Amino acid sequence: MKELNRLQPSATEWTVDLNSDLGESFGHYVMGQDEAILHHVTSANIACGFHGGDHNVMRRTVRLAVEQGVALGAHPGLPDLLGFGRRSMAVEPEDVFNMTVYQVGALQSFAALEGKRLQHVKPHGALYNMAGKEPAVAQAIAEAVAAVDKGLILFGLAGSQLVKAGEKAGLRVAREVFADRTVQADGSLTPRNRPGACIEDPEQAVRRVVRMVKEGKVTAVDGTEVDIEADTVCVHGDDPRALAFAKGLRKGLEEQGIRVRRIGER
Repeated sequence: MKELNRLQPSATEWTVDLNSDLGESFGHYVMGQDEAILHHVTSANIACGFHGGDHNVMRRTVRLAVEQGVALGAHPGLPDLLGFGRRSMAVEPEDVFNMTVYQVGALQSFAALEGKRLQHVKPHGALYNMAGKEPAVAQAIAEAVAAVDKGLILFGLAGSQLVKAGEKAGLRVAREVFADRTVQADGSLTPRNRPGACIEDPEQAVRRVVRMVKEGKVTAVDGTEVDIEADTVCVHGDDPRALAFAKGLRKGLEEQGIRVRRIGER
């Protein structure tokens, strides 16, 4: 297995990547505050047209990210524009493999137009959650990413099946945690339809993330202390509080001696 540079080499040098899901507008429908958020994150997960985004939005978002020196990542989702890719679907592993290849390949081409390469792939929404728990879905995604480019980094929820599948496929993996979401006792994200699923207080989010990075711990909704590894932290770009979260989180992390940088950057 290819290892990332470990992002917590010592108690005096803590580092983490800060990512956001972007490029999710579609046609005349505007989603998020992409241009502003790109000033505060180090990696961008760019929608590839299935759950959000379109060909024009994809190219524009790639250009904006390149201008800000933000790493490019593909954000493939289920083919569900109406549900924003957050509704589970009955899909076969072949479907998952091919839709992942299709979407990553599309964003790769837009990156190439700017003379850049993709850094990573992070599934979106329901596909991400399914891959976190279902080995067959996780394997299909990991194998698709490896087939497209074994140099790509696979982002997956810390401790999930997706991380395990990525390692098995010989990919570098980045263990992801969330600034604006709570977790269950097993480390999985609290479903959005349950009370307390989202964190609305930016200061609380900073405290939680600092602890995840420095101590490798997070408190679940039931009070359980969960072990966790944090290589990259996500702020959802479609949330109305996304800009405040991204800005406050970067400032808060740096004030706590945590360096925010792209995955693998020295």
